[in-house]
Amino acid sequence: MESRTASPDKVSSEHLSTKRTNDHHHQAVAEKLTRVRQQIIELSKHYDRGADSVSLLAVSKTRPITDLQAALAIGQRDFGENYLQEALDKILALGETDTDAPQWHYIGAIQSNKTRPIAEHFDWVHTLSSSKIATRLANQRTAARPPLNVLIQVNIDAEDSKAGVLATDLMPLIDAILPLPNLALRGLMAIPRAATTLDAQRRPFRQLHELLNVAQQHYGADLSGFDQLSMGMSADMEAAIAEGSTWVRVGTAIFGERAGKGDATLAPKGAQ
Repeated sequence: MESRTASPDKVSSEHLSTKRTNDHHHQAVAEKLTRVRQQIIELSKHYDRGADSVSLLAVSKTRPITDLQAALAIGQRDFGENYLQEALDKILALGETDTDAPQWHYIGAIQSNKTRPIAEHFDWVHTLSSSKIATRLANQRTAARPPLNVLIQVNIDAEDSKAGVLATDLMPLIDAILPLPNLALRGLMAIPRAATTLDAQRRPFRQLHELLNVAQQHYGADLSGFDQLSMGMSADMEAAIAEGSTWVRVGTAIFGERAGKGDATLAPKGAQ
């Protein structure tokens, strides 16, 4: 039986077609990212925020390396990942120590068996809500790397289905984290209950900001650098920026639709 091989002309044509498709997709990612950045600039100006006071965290979970490379090509450096093994593969492929390497933010559930690779490879953690996990991250963070930036996830609406520390338990958790080495406690994170009006969206974000202010006043210089608020996704970004967000987490508006829900998966209750 004769074997059939594609002709050089056909292979070349298929290669060019694939390249054009990839180039078009990369261009689309760049255009969407540019639009989101411009939206952040306009909202910041509207609500009298500083020009560089709001940072964009590109939520890149489930996205291929090529999507991240397209974003990197136009200067995006901060990426949020939920799924640990997928994230480690991306970190290995794209680097973690070069000057222009991405900054990696862990925004998923943290189980005890995940703390070592998170401590070793990530720059930020947005979903810390227990002293047990904080202690493991501190002990497993190598002294050769800068302190791991951590944000405490607050269950701002006290929802049974969501992870995060209750507002009433925030201060005891801060007390437990402060003495730990190799961690920099930087602020708070929350994902409120979905709301359909701007006023309703702003309310929990305002509450989170108030918690940040109370902690700053209570601890003073002992809590230096505690000034970050990770709050707001595509649907409630305006409300979050209006109430002082310093990190907005955006995925679909940059990379397009994907399987799954939302821009940032919630850490399931009990994961820590």
